[in-house]
Amino acid sequence: MKLSKVTMILRGYSYEQVRSVAEVLLDSRYVRNMEITLNTEDAYEIIRKIAAEFQGKLNIGAGTVQTYEELLKAVDAGAKFVLSPRTMTEEMISYCFANNVISVPGAFTASEIADQLEKGADIVKVFPANEVSLSYAKKLCEPMGNLPLMAVGGINRKNVKEAFEMGYEYVGTAGGLFRKEDILDLDKEKLKASLKQFEAMLD
Repeated sequence: MKLSKVTMILRGYSYEQVRSVAEVLLDSRYVRNMEITLNTEDAYEIIRKIAAEFQGKLNIGAGTVQTYEELLKAVDAGAKFVLSPRTMTEEMISYCFANNVISVPGAFTASEIADQLEKGADIVKVFPANEVSLSYAKKLCEPMGNLPLMAVGGINRKNVKEAFEMGYEYVGTAGGLFRKEDILDLDKEKLKASLKQFEAMLD
């Protein structure tokens, strides 16, 4: 499995709300990854149900995976990729590798990023990316070579193209793609319109 360029991060939504987003993303060209964060109520059950229906059509994963125990439960529920706001232990990254799960630990400094890649991480999430300029990725890559970096934090349709131009290979967004009220209202027509506007910036 390979992740698409853009990951939709879903935090605090119900199964029905997550499912409506999944149905809209089936028509997406760039946003094929759905991350359900573990600090969502009934997160594992939502992952289980969404993965059972959409895994293979979309990439269904878990976010805010901070411990080995959480990782085991997320993978058992059906997550095929896992994101963390912080670094992952070697044990966590090795488990992902052994189980064909894409690991995306969080890091910020050059040393943290290098450490996670040396441990075998597939992608490193630069978080919070919006606390520095998007050219941070390019500055890291100049001495270290091409790095599989994902920008998370502050990504929206106005700056997503710049993020890729500045050296990020991936981005994740929670509030920069869909309006929260449209997700809460299960308004698929407005969600489709927002997706169209977002993807137009990448064409």
